[in-house]
Amino acid sequence: MQVQIVFLVPEGLINWSSITAVSEILQWADEHWQSHGHKLRLNMVLAGQGPQISPSDMHFPVLKSTSIASVSQPDLIIIPSVSQQYKTMLGSSHAMVEWIRTQHQLGAQVASICTGAFLLAATGLVDGKRCATHWDAAYDLRTMFPKVKVCIDVLTEAPGIYTNGGGYSFLNLALMLVEKYFDRSTAVLCAKMFQIDIGRSTQSPFAVFAGQKRHGDPVIIKAQEYIEEHISEKISLEMLASDLATSRRNFDRRFIRATGNTPMQYIQRARMELAKKALEETNQTVWEIMLGCGYNDEKAFREVFRKLVGLLPLDYKARYRL
Repeated sequence: MQVQIVFLVPEGLINWSSITAVSEILQWADEHWQSHGHKLRLNMVLAGQGPQISPSDMHFPVLKSTSIASVSQPDLIIIPSVSQQYKTMLGSSHAMVEWIRTQHQLGAQVASICTGAFLLAATGLVDGKRCATHWDAAYDLRTMFPKVKVCIDVLTEAPGIYTNGGGYSFLNLALMLVEKYFDRSTAVLCAKMFQIDIGRSTQSPFAVFAGQKRHGDPVIIKAQEYIEEHISEKISLEMLASDLATSRRNFDRRFIRATGNTPMQYIQRARMELAKKALEETNQTVWEIMLGCGYNDEKAFREVFRKLVGLLPLDYKARYRL
């Protein structure tokens, strides 16, 4: 099934490079994906409040233009960086603000780039949540939207909402989206191809599990968070179930129903994601990485890694080291 991505074009001045760069990276990833026998993955469009939105001298990688009224149930909405005339821009974007809010309620995810955070904040979707923007715009965003927890991180993530800071950190957002819609190896390849420092992201190595945390079971969410916070330690599932005031049998059943994995499978996958990130971004030995992931048996670690990743640790490092 194709993923529909809508790049919004608010009225007024916007940073077109934030659209062209992200769309180009996503399109390259899709073409690489198709070259390996997969079907077209992404359907990307530009959408504004009216039908005519892109200047004639701009060149987009096969992006058609439309209006938000013509778009129904997108999977992802991307808000680009906008000019510093925030109040003017918001004053002419009431229909777009309402459209974003409605589409998110219908299941669409939303990503804002740099000062696009102002348009996102106007929807109320990040009230009480962390929202990144350019450091030079942080004061204005905090002043105009006091309910928003403004930060200047490279990337932030809440359920169904992604934000990124200023400058060219939108490139890290693009890599995160590549990993989300394709896989980690394609994201690493994009990082190499476009010379992007994938390590700049403040994303957790467990971001791959974000989709498995939208199940609505607060007990299992607490269990997932505990596992990720204590991943280098020996985790007793019996004690965890007891701490969450449920029986082990009921805990296992709820965990599988919520995530699609048994608790032990989830632990193994989390540990391998941590190991992959360390192999990609650090000079640690396999032994050091193994200990940091909660293993003390190198043979067992290698077997689980090969089973879940498809390569031995050193082979993975040779292929994907940044």
